[in-house]
Amino acid sequence: MAKHERICRITQFDPKTLSVAHQDVVENTRRWLDEMVVGLNLCPFSSSVIARDQVRYAVCDATTDAELQQFYLSELELLLGTNENEVATSLLMFTQGLEAFEDYLTLLEWFEELLEAAELTEHVQLASFHPHYQFDGVEADDLSHFTNRSPYPTIHLLRQDQMTKVLAHVSDPEKIYLDNIETLNRLGRGQVEALCPWGK
Repeated sequence: MAKHERICRITQFDPKTLSVAHQDVVENTRRWLDEMVVGLNLCPFSSSVIARDQVRYAVCDATTDAELQQFYLSELELLLGTNENEVATSLLMFTQGLEAFEDYLTLLEWFEELLEAAELTEHVQLASFHPHYQFDGVEADDLSHFTNRSPYPTIHLLRQDQMTKVLAHVSDPEKIYLDNIETLNRLGRGQVEALCPWGK
């Protein structure tokens, strides 16, 4: 698949420029952001960039190491080479070969290594999401896993300087995670699974 078909435009994002399959991926991801991430305030920093349409959605169908590496490095270059008022953050969604959470973790570890090799760890950090996300050492049926369960295997590219700025105004970052667990437990399994049917 041609590069321009795999990756959406940098600015003025229009889903209609994507294939029908990729439009569905972006639409489902946006619904998850709207209903879960923003709707339940799971990430207090996300609502403003989403409202200003500063999120880049990049869909990848690649399965080979060479294609995956090219896609990832291109997205890193694009994010860091674009004004943050146009692209504040990027979501990379993978449609092939990462259905198993362990396979996704292998890719994530590789991408972390590539980030370090490119000496970009001071500029970008990765956040991870997967339909079957599982926190290590937590009971398999714990609702906390749903804080990181997305419709597709997803890697979130975050600008380090932005995170530093927003966290400077948060006295206890750990409380965000604890509040999220409390929110999901208050909703109950039925409502949480209705919002995230892929994560059952």
